[in-house]
Amino acid sequence: MRVLAGARVLDPDTGDTTRADVRLDGERIAEVGLGLAGERVDCSGGLLIPGLIDCHVHVAFPRPEPLPRSARILEAVPVLRGLLARGITTVRDAWGADAGFKHALREGWIAGPDLLVSLRQLSPTGGLGDSWEPPAGGVDHYGDPSLPDPLFDGPDAARAAVRRMVRAGADWVKVGASGAMRAVRSGADVRPTDDELAALVDEARRCGRDVLAHAHTSEAVVSAAGAGARSIEHGTFLDDSAVAALAGAWYVPTLSPISDSEFAGTHRRSLRLAAEAGVRIAAGSDLAPRPHVDLTTELRLLAEVLGEAAALKAATSEAARLLRLDDDRGRIEPGLRADLVLLDGTDLDVTDLPGRTRAVWHDGKAVSARS
Repeated sequence: MRVLAGARVLDPDTGDTTRADVRLDGERIAEVGLGLAGERVDCSGGLLIPGLIDCHVHVAFPRPEPLPRSARILEAVPVLRGLLARGITTVRDAWGADAGFKHALREGWIAGPDLLVSLRQLSPTGGLGDSWEPPAGGVDHYGDPSLPDPLFDGPDAARAAVRRMVRAGADWVKVGASGAMRAVRSGADVRPTDDELAALVDEARRCGRDVLAHAHTSEAVVSAAGAGARSIEHGTFLDDSAVAALAGAWYVPTLSPISDSEFAGTHRRSLRLAAEAGVRIAAGSDLAPRPHVDLTTELRLLAEVLGEAAALKAATSEAARLLRLDDDRGRIEPGLRADLVLLDGTDLDVTDLPGRTRAVWHDGKAVSARS
C-alpha cells in the first residue's frame, strides 16, 4: 500500500487542514492518520485536497467553424486528458457527450475524469434545444442516434423526450428552463410551461434520473426549482423569489463564461444573494466557450465572492452531494475513492491552481506528477 506522507489534508466541509498521512489501497482510501506504514510518497510542504468535481462541462461541444462531426469527438480527447491532469477527476457533461465517451473512458481507450452525461438539452420548440436557422430551418449539428431529438411540446411529449434520453444512456436529464443569453436579451425567450416541467421532472424520477435546469432568469429559476429540478445552472439574474425557490435545489452559477461581460456584476450579485440565503452551491465551469476555461478558473471567480474555503467545498464535497456521489468521493476519508490532488504550499489560495498542482491521483493511480 502507498502512503501519501507529510502533507496537510483539507476537510472541505469545514475548511480546516490537519497534518496527516493518507494510505491508499487500490482505488480507495484505506486510512488517514499519523505515522502510517507503507510505501511512502513524499508530500511534505503540500496540501492534499479531494479530486475536483466540475458539475457543468461540455467536453464535446461543436466548434463554431463548419467541420465534419468527427471533429468535436476528436477534440474531446485532449480536453478530457487535460482536465484530469489539472486535478479534475469527475465531471457532469451538460450537453454534447454521448454514452460512448463513458465507454471509451471505462475501457481505457482515452484518459480523463469520471464522466456523467446528459446527452442533449431538452426544450420546447423555439427553446434552448431547438437548432433553427432562418435560411435553412431546423439544423441538427449533432445528427446522431446516440444524441436523440431533444424537442417536446406538451407534458406527454416532455415525458417521451426524457425516455429517449434514458434509452440512449443519459445519467442526468437536462432541460432548458430558459433560452440562451442571446434569446433572453432579445426578448425571444421561449420557455417550457410549468406543466411541461412538472411532467419532465416526474418522468425523470420515474426513470431514476435527476434534472439539471439551464435558467438565466428569475422566472425560469422559480419554475424549474418549483418543478423539482435538482440543480439550477447559471442563475444570472436572481431576485429574492428565485433565491427562495432555490432552497430545495443546488445552484451551479458558472461564472466563467460571462465573467468579462456586462452582466458579470449582476451574476456575482446573484451568487452573493444565494450564498447569504444559505443556498447550496456547487461548482461548474460551463466548458463550452473557446478558448476553453475550466474549473480552476471558475474556482478563482467563486473565491472572489465566497472565499477560498467555500469555493473548494463547492468543487468537492458539495459537488459530490449534488451528484449523489458523496458516499463515494468528495472528501478524504477511509473508504472513499482515492481521487486526490497535491498542491504546493499549505494554504487554500486558488488563484493559480494549475501552477500549484504537484500531483494528481485518480482511482488511486498517479496520473499526473510534476517533475
